[in-house]
This record gives sequence, C-alpha cells and structure tokens, in this order.
Amino acid sequence: MTYTYKVGISKEEHDNFAKASDQTNLLQSSDWAQVKDNWGNERLGFYKDGQLIASASVLIKALPLGMTMLYIPRGPIMDYSKAEDVAFVISSLKKFGKTKRALFIKFDPALLLKQYHIGEETEEITETLAKLKNLEENGAEWTGRTMEIAQSIQPRFQANVYTQADMTATFPKHTKRLMKDANTRGVVTSRGNLSDVQAFADVVALTESRKGVALRNHDYFKKMMEIYGDDAYLHLAKVNLSKRLEEYKEQLAQIEKDLSETEEHQKKRLTKLTQQKNSVSKYITEFEEFVEKYPDELIIAGILSVRFGNVMEMLYAGMNDEFKKFYPQYSLYPKVFEDAFNDDIIWANMGGVEGTLDDGLTKFKSNFNPMIEEYIGEFNIPVNKVLYKLSTWAYDMRKKLRSNH
Repeated sequence: MTYTYKVGISKEEHDNFAKASDQTNLLQSSDWAQVKDNWGNERLGFYKDGQLIASASVLIKALPLGMTMLYIPRGPIMDYSKAEDVAFVISSLKKFGKTKRALFIKFDPALLLKQYHIGEETEEITETLAKLKNLEENGAEWTGRTMEIAQSIQPRFQANVYTQADMTATFPKHTKRLMKDANTRGVVTSRGNLSDVQAFADVVALTESRKGVALRNHDYFKKMMEIYGDDAYLHLAKVNLSKRLEEYKEQLAQIEKDLSETEEHQKKRLTKLTQQKNSVSKYITEFEEFVEKYPDELIIAGILSVRFGNVMEMLYAGMNDEFKKFYPQYSLYPKVFEDAFNDDIIWANMGGVEGTLDDGLTKFKSNFNPMIEEYIGEFNIPVNKVLYKLSTWAYDMRKKLRSNH
C-alpha cells in the first residue's frame, strides 16, 4: 500500500471529489479561494495506490516575519473513519505547512456531531466520536464543544433547511400567516442578476447600520456573482407601492359598492364587508405615506446564496427596516427553498446560530423549521513547535478582542 500527496491538483479533480463526497460544502469549492483573495491558496490531493482518497483546499494567511497560518474550511474532505488515511493526511499537511513556514494549521471538517429540530433531544453520533478519536490520536488538537459563534471561524451550530416539494407544509402556522401578510402588501420575490447588485448592497448597508455590524459591499457581492455565475442566487423582494395603492383603492370602491347593495338584514355580510373596508382603508393610509417617498418600484430586501454541487449556503441578507411590517423575509426564504428544490439542491444552510439556541438568530430561523446541525468543531495541527503555543494564544486573544469590539 503506497501513500502519496500532491500540491497543486486541478480545480476539476478537487471539485469533482468534493461534490461526490458526503461532505460537500461551498467553503471547499476551489472558487472559494477566489472570493477569499486576501488569503493565498493551494489545493492538495492525497492518494492511496494512485487513487484520490482525500482533498483539501488550503487557505494561507501571511503573518509577520514571513510566517503563515493555514486554514482548511470544512475540510479536508476524506473518510475520517480510516485511521491510516487520517494519519497520512495529517503528517502530509505538517510537511506542507513547513514549506509555507506555518505556525499551525487550523481545520473544521464537515463532520456532524448532532442533528435535531429545535426542542428535540438527541445523542451525539457515535461514528463521529470515533472519527474524533482518530484525529486526536494522530496529533490534531481539538478545540472542543464551543458554544458561541465568536469562538470559531465557522459556526459550530447552523440552521439548515432540507428541501422538499411542499416546504410551506413544514412551517409553523405563524410563518404561513406572515407569508400571507407579505403577499397582501404586494411583496414579490424573484431572482436578480448583476444589474441588481447595487440595490442589494444598499439594503445590506441598511442592515449593517441598524445592527452595527460590517458585512460586505457592492464590489464583493459583484465579485461573488461573477465567480459563481449561475450558481449564485440573488433573490430580491420588491414592492410597487403606487401599483398596490391603486389596487387597494379599487378594492375599496368594490367593497363600498357591495355594502350599498347589501340589505340591512344581511348582518353577517355587512359585518364582513365592514371589516374588509376598515382593513383596506388602513392599508390605503399606510401606502399613501410610502408612495410620497417611494413612487417607483423598489427592492426592500434580498438574499445572496451560492450553490456547490447539490448543497447551498445562504450567505448574506439585508432588509430596509422601513418595510419590516411588509415581512419580506417571509416571501424571500420560501422562494429560496423552492428554487433550491427545483434545482436538485438537497439543503440550504441559513447560517450559524448560538449553541444555546436562545439568540435572536435562532428565533428568526426557527420560523422555517430548520434542522439544527452541530459540527464537530475546530482542530489545530502544530507545525512550528517552538512558536505554536504562543501563536495560538495570540490568535485566541485577537479573536476575543474582535468579538468584544
């Protein structure tokens, strides 16, 4: 049995291996390195008797004094149950790390420790615990069962929606009600293209301002759309306020006509029509105020997602808070899931949540009945034994300071 590894395997060889595995993840797509162009990148292939058994797209961060840190997001992709393979991959990564003057290599494989719906109790997956043992016995240092998003580069907990033909059937009642409210207010969701990137960047900027966070800008979103092409999904929620206002006025005129033609003894009908009149009149007042400010159709929310193989990551979202009562997210998210299902995508990851599941992100994402997926977490492979402890301490301190900022 002969093991070998190669630096610089082709994009095709790496991506085909990643897509054929049960660990397919966008962050291990070869194009992700183009998105993260402030890092260097190499693709490594690991072979047993000439057959590719593992692959890793490695990001390389330059550090002072010519040193580096290596990071393999959601990788390497391999069968972690095979101890000999794990031993070879880790020893080979160390050798590669030395050629890059790496202090350490950080990786967070796509191995699930738990899967459950919110409120369910479940045990840790025994096969994953066995894979954890293989990693630790071969020199990978586990950072443990971290609970906070800020404690790791990639969230250890994520809310993931597995697609199916009638997604809305799985949603809670209040979600269906809010979907209906969005439709009543005239929210329409569709896929956008490069010409819509600026409008999307604008709503993301509004979200940044409201939440006090820094996300990304127009150039970044444009680059991502160009890199991934048809695999980039830009979903936009729009409203045409002037058009919707005219429709409400037509509805009101019809209701008033129906009321005038209704006899006094038709009490149930009169009550129903009166309620409809009050509701539509309320909408008219609300929309007249909006139309003065926004006479043309406008984008009020959006989501940028990217597929890789048969899976999808929902990466960035934004909303104009003036329209929060239009509930555009309840038009957007179901549309993303529907389009994903139609394109043979098996799951759409809504992103990370806190491990306590009591944060605002979890509360919002629970509206779409996601599967909570708990990954095994991060590992470090020491490369420079002299500086390793000091460098990981400095890395952890920097991360802590950034999360407290």
